[in-house]
Order: sequence, then structure tokens, then C-alpha cells
Amino acid sequence: MNLENIKEYLNTSDRFCVANDMKITVISEGYAEAEMPISDNKLNGLDVVQGGAIYTLADFAFAGASNANKDDRRCIGSASNINYLRPGTGTKLKAVAKIIHAGRKTCLSSVDVFNDQNKLIATGTFQGFMLDKQ
Repeated sequence: MNLENIKEYLNTSDRFCVANDMKITVISEGYAEAEMPISDNKLNGLDVVQGGAIYTLADFAFAGASNANKDDRRCIGSASNINYLRPGTGTKLKAVAKIIHAGRKTCLSSVDVFNDQNKLIATGTFQGFMLDKQ
């Protein structure tokens, strides 16, 4: 498992995240952080970050954590739950994903999203299905 290759692959191949300025900034086995600068195109009508942008950032961090596994297997999301705790404001958001269960066929991750004042704005769980090695 080459973590830098996984990070580079996600940061260049996930076209939706690239188009929305999201980047995996930290990656280790079962752990990842993703960041997104807040800009006008990510705001809703109330001038706070749109919930879908927050969700996507959390999902992207999950992708980093779930694909950084010792078996070098790819993972795709299969279910998720997110709770929004406060509006997304500031200059950037950071999502932190940690694998809390890694089984043969599935994994489960907790993901927390913070604003630039390190206040928790959203938290969730993301489940993934582990693909067989190619």
C-alpha cells in the first residue's frame, strides 16, 4: 500500500471533488483528512455552505480512509448517515474520517466535519463495500 499514490489518485481522479476544490490532505491506514475552501459557489441561499457540499467533503474523506487499507483493496460507499450540527461558515472546512470497523466485505467509518475555528459542524457514519482485488 503506497499511501501517497492513493492520495494522489483520489486528488486527481475524483473529478467532482477536483471541480469543487476538495483535496485529501492527510492519509494513513484507515484515516484521512479532506479540506475544502469555502467560496461563493458552495453557498446556499442563506449564505452558508450547502449541505450537499458538506456531505461530499465527508464522503471524500471516507474514500481516503477506506481505500488506505493494509489489503490494498478498493472500497465503494454503500450507506451513510450525516447530521448537520451548525451552519458551515468561515474560510474552509475539514473532514476527518476514521475507520472503526474493517471486515472482509464491509467497513464502517466515523466522519467529523469542522470549520476553520475547529468547531464541529457535521458528523456521520459511512459504510463501504470492499471490492475483490483485481
